[in-house]
Amino acid sequence: MKWHKYRLCFLFLYTWSLCLQAELLYGCDTLRVSGNPEYPPLLWPDIKSPDKLIGAVPEFLGEVVEPLGIKVNVRNIGSWARVQRLAELGEIDLVAGAFITAERLGYLDYVLPPMIHLDTNVWVPRQRMFEYRHWPDLEGKQGSTLIDNSFGERFDSFAADHLDILGVRSIHQSYLMADIGRIDYVLYELLQGRAKLARYGMSNDFVALEPPVSREGLFFAFPKLSRCNSKALREAFAARLLELTEQGRLEELIEEYLIRYTEEGR
Repeated sequence: MKWHKYRLCFLFLYTWSLCLQAELLYGCDTLRVSGNPEYPPLLWPDIKSPDKLIGAVPEFLGEVVEPLGIKVNVRNIGSWARVQRLAELGEIDLVAGAFITAERLGYLDYVLPPMIHLDTNVWVPRQRMFEYRHWPDLEGKQGSTLIDNSFGERFDSFAADHLDILGVRSIHQSYLMADIGRIDYVLYELLQGRAKLARYGMSNDFVALEPPVSREGLFFAFPKLSRCNSKALREAFAARLLELTEQGRLEELIEEYLIRYTEEGR
């Protein structure tokens, strides 16, 4: 019993010393983190604690910062649009997954390398498939995706000038509208779409058309106004991130959390 008490005391002191070291080295010992809550198996709200985000990315992030003595608090603070607004205001310390856009470069410092590259596809009901070869094939059709979603500068620019894409708060809403014929297609990432459709029991109802509309790197990013955004922390974070990405660690976690997310909905 005494040894157990000593062990707990030692662990407390060790953790406290790491946090103190992190505060001295980086000016920060805890990161307030958020991201797109509609992003399984990378990120989604915990059923038991809906204000918390779980998934492959939160676990991966924990492994990135553990040697740095940094703690993370990954919260569900609302829609992806709201996450971006609060990041711009510096009210969170890290965005756990964002594509690069010119607008976001104004308020985010992206960390290299990207944690993963993601394909975005045109999803259509299997019973109402249409020919798709390149972006102009979407002209004259009604699409839908999440509010403030980005799929790369080139596609975003083309979409703004030529396409009719309705923004919604939940991608489930987009798939339901497509299923009943109110829209023609859903624009969404391939990985996340597969996860969502499996959860909804709609995997056989939709097809992801080829080729993808874009393939973009997904990054961790520190808001420029964050109290934790220091050069020292960004460099230490990037070094550890590179080590884990070269090991393929996030891909391993994705497989685990894809199963967990699908089974959670049964």
